[in-house]
Amino acid sequence: MQGEIPGYTYGQVGPSPLVVDDLEKLKAAILFTEEDERYLRMAGEILRPQIEEILDTWYGFVGSHPHLVYYFTGPDGQPDASYLAAVRRRFGQWILDTCFRPYDQQWLNYQHEIGLRHHRSKKNQTDKVASVPNVAGRYLVAFIYPITATIRPFLEKGGRSPEETEKMFHAWFKSVVLQVALWCYPYMKEGDY
Repeated sequence: MQGEIPGYTYGQVGPSPLVVDDLEKLKAAILFTEEDERYLRMAGEILRPQIEEILDTWYGFVGSHPHLVYYFTGPDGQPDASYLAAVRRRFGQWILDTCFRPYDQQWLNYQHEIGLRHHRSKKNQTDKVASVPNVAGRYLVAFIYPITATIRPFLEKGGRSPEETEKMFHAWFKSVVLQVALWCYPYMKEGDY
């Protein structure tokens, strides 16, 4: 994931309505610890050279389900290849951010931005595309499983012990749950989050 990524605006987005204290409480709720942070960094070193293969796996999954690829379709009902390609580059960077970025206010702000970009409040604006206006929130939650389950074989290629691989896998799982919980913010009625 080299060079500038169009639409990747980490550190340049508006503030999240949540603060670090809110993040710390969410982390505690999913048992996310400093050990998980260490294992995510370890996972990142293993995943970095495999990003394109990981994205091929994920895009293959999305592409094989019309109700998922629907969210990348244009007015003609066909998948928009340029939209898919633009999102793919940011998705690859998301893997690196998941593993290497500190989970601080700046990270929290960008998680909110990601949620907005799936929600009708900002979907399609980043890439200036004419596509469906909103990703159904249920698919954000449902996608936790495939994004988690499919990462294990890539972690296993890292040559670490089964115990370390398991810890990396669970750190990844916790982080994905944490992020999706944050992305859901714009989908909830005020006062319900």
